[in-house]
Amino acid sequence: MIVKSYFIVGEASGDLHASNLAKQLKLQDPGFKSRGWGGDLMSDAGIEVVKHYRDLAFMGFIEVLMNIRTIKANFKAVKADILNYKPDVLILVDYPGFNLRIAEWAHEHNIPVFYYISPQVWAWKKGRVQKIKRFVDEMFVILPFESEFYQKYDYPVHFVGHPLLDVIENEDEGQQHFEEEKKAFLEKYGLQDKEIVALLPGSRKQEIKSMLATMLDVAQDFPDHQFVIAGAPAQEAAFYEELIPKESKHIRLVFGATYDLFRYASAGLVTSGTATLEAGLFQLPQAVCYKGSAISYQIAKRIVSIKYISLVNLILDKEAVRELIQSDFNKKKVVQELKELLYNEDRLRKMKSDYEALRKRLGGPGASERTAKIMLERWKTMP
Repeated sequence: MIVKSYFIVGEASGDLHASNLAKQLKLQDPGFKSRGWGGDLMSDAGIEVVKHYRDLAFMGFIEVLMNIRTIKANFKAVKADILNYKPDVLILVDYPGFNLRIAEWAHEHNIPVFYYISPQVWAWKKGRVQKIKRFVDEMFVILPFESEFYQKYDYPVHFVGHPLLDVIENEDEGQQHFEEEKKAFLEKYGLQDKEIVALLPGSRKQEIKSMLATMLDVAQDFPDHQFVIAGAPAQEAAFYEELIPKESKHIRLVFGATYDLFRYASAGLVTSGTATLEAGLFQLPQAVCYKGSAISYQIAKRIVSIKYISLVNLILDKEAVRELIQSDFNKKKVVQELKELLYNEDRLRKMKSDYEALRKRLGGPGASERTAKIMLERWKTMP
């Protein structure tokens, strides 16, 4: 069996999960071939990447409107490339604003559509479910409550478990001597031998600019700690260096070491997104932060119908980690919460207990392998 696929990914987390899925598809079908839009990890996994996701990342209502010409040009370019490549199946990974429109177009052109990592239609735009039912042939979900959600709409989906469990299990297997490996990590990145506060301001330039200033402002209240920024893979060091005050002596920037930071940091300030779940699975005490443009926030506030923004809290259906959103994301409240994370032992014990429950709810490892197996089986039965 030889399957020719086309991936479309719009951000760093999708690049990670698509790359691991592609590896499994190739293991199960050595003749598997793929092309698409994505990132460096997908390229390393053997996918021919023709456009990088860094050129696709627009966030917020206002930002999308400001870049509408570029977005339209991207639609035109990807459609032409898909038609030229003639894939057997289109594999879309999250990124719903772009990918759902592509799914509709692909359906019109009789190209089967597999969607890996469901759009968060359970949070807002529930009307998109009808579009998914019409234009997506197979949906693969990674959160335990998503199957029940889609069942209400009479749309069967495949719950495959969360692919982060595979990534983290591999990390755990590779680190057997914690203190020695931590020392090597500190030396490699020129860090001091003092407690670390991890800063994850997001992956897109707009959100990094919005989040990082407050995160860095907090650092001066913790002189006995070093604050380490996890650089996003799609951004350049120079971009961050322009945002870091020149007089800051205990702030560092590292790339390609986010999971090391999760492992060795004492606490983290984490922008809402996949990173909050990753931090939770690594047992990192964290505060979830988010601040968007005032207009985007007011629009989202009126249409989003969920109690929490953090995946940790959504999956557990409780506030296991504190969420500092919009006006609550200010220096005073961040300092107060960070002190709790660093010094309140009862709070830390409770959070780590919640993290154990989180891991159990996500199912066991093997999500990428299960997804690849189902995809190949379903493709064989398609007309």
